[in-house]
Order: sequence, then C-alpha cells, then structure tokens
Amino acid sequence: MKIGIYGQFYHKNSETYIERILEALIKHEAEIVIEKNFLRILNENDEIGNSFNDYKTFTKLDKSYDLFFSIGGDGTILKSVTFVGDLGIPIVGINTGRLGFLATIQKERITESIDQILHNDYILSERSLLSISTLPESGEITPLNFALNEVAINRKNTTSMIKVETRINEKYLTSYWSDGLIIATPTGSTGYSLSCGGPVLDPATNSMVLTPIAPHNLNARPFVIPDNSELTLKVSGREKSYLISLDSRIATLEDNTLIFIKKAPFTIKLVQLPNDSFIKTLREKLLWGEDKRN
Repeated sequence: MKIGIYGQFYHKNSETYIERILEALIKHEAEIVIEKNFLRILNENDEIGNSFNDYKTFTKLDKSYDLFFSIGGDGTILKSVTFVGDLGIPIVGINTGRLGFLATIQKERITESIDQILHNDYILSERSLLSISTLPESGEITPLNFALNEVAINRKNTTSMIKVETRINEKYLTSYWSDGLIIATPTGSTGYSLSCGGPVLDPATNSMVLTPIAPHNLNARPFVIPDNSELTLKVSGREKSYLISLDSRIATLEDNTLIFIKKAPFTIKLVQLPNDSFIKTLREKLLWGEDKRN
C-alpha cells in the first residue's frame, strides 16, 4: 500500500503524533512518501528523534497512491485537495489542530484508527466541489480553479461596500450590496458561510448556498440552490479591483470581470470511520444537545 503524507506546519508537540503515524504505517509495511516541503520542515525540528532522510518525497501525486494522509487541521485538508485534485485518492485527515470538522482521526486515537483504516474498515464520504472560470481569464485562478469549501468575493483596500450582481442559470437574482458574497458547498457550510449566518448543509445534500457578507440590503438572506445551477457574478465598487478566494487561495480580479461558478466534474473522497457521521461531528463540535443552563 502506497501512502502520501502531507502537512503544512510543525505544531508544538507534533513529534509525538507524527511518530505514532509513522510507526503504525511501518507496522503494516506501507510504502511511505512524504511531501517534499513537509519533509524539510520535519528535518528542521530537533524534537523528532528519527531521521527522515531515508523517506521518498513527492511534489505531485499520481494514481499509484492508495491513501493520502493530511496531518493538521481543516486548512491542511483544504490544501491537500490541491494535490489530490481529480485523481480520486481518498484523504485521511488527522486532526492535530483545533476544531477539525473534516478530519477523520483525532490525535488521541491515532494508532487504533490507522490500524482500522489499513484493514479497510472505513467508508468514503464523497464531497462535491465548485469550479470557477472568468472572462477575461485569470492566470491566478486557472491552474487550480476548484474549491472544496467555498468561493468568496470580498472587497479590497476599501471600507466601502461592493455590488455583486448575481444571476442563476442566466436569470437575474439580485445585486448584493455588501462586504462580499460566499458561495459554499455543503462541506463549506460549516465554515466561513456559517460564521456569516448561513445554514448548515448535510454533505450528502445536492446543493450549494449563497451567503452575503454583512449585506447593506437587509432583506438579503442566505439562499440554498440546487448544485446543478450555474452562477454568473459581476462585481463593481469604488475600487478598481476586489478579492476572490477559493478555499484558502486568494486572487485579485478587476471590476466587471464575469465570474462563472458551477459544480466541479469530480468529487473528493474523505475517509470516514464507520462509527463516525456528520451528525455526530456536529453534535461534538458545536456542542448541540448539551444543557449549559447549570
């Protein structure tokens, strides 16, 4: 079994969890390949006793990988998606961060969870993505024109609001006068969209949600639409440009650029343990069902 390993940062006390991960994989005789920059980060930290010089590295993935281990928080999983793309490699999220909505494995149960996964005792949760194109074409967006969580429009270098003219399937919906607009997948509904008042969507829902950011037109509310819809956005404001983000990747677009957003033609597969579920994650992460009146 060939397994890719990726992380963005070296968190305090990470050596304990990284060593447990590697020990569990070595026990199962897995072929371990570590992302090149992450290997450099590991080798620069003296806390880890083992030398990583003998491990193979990658800068790009191919279909020969069986699993892709993402070590960190949800942000690391979002970055992992840019490596996996449309290859269909299942992602195992190991949460060494804080909230961790997307992570499969909590750091307290690394060894037993990896054993379970390597014995093929897991299920796959398929997650839809958004794809984006622009007119004129943007060189900042084109190489990785997809997002697992959301596409977000935000004002840039100004305190003034922007206008986001929005069409769905070529039919005019409204113009959001606001700080911006979020178009989120069900996976992204528990992220930026939720913090701006958007609804929580089950990942199995075939939908996306439009959530305005601090709208000036107070009758503007989050709007859930089918995920086979195609959106056309045109942004204008006092400044000549604005920001667009695809998950954590940020680009600048000029006013009146046409933005086309639709469901991507591929999905991301997240490994999920049989006893876990989205409902369980919500209950634990958002403390639903807990009586805090005492």
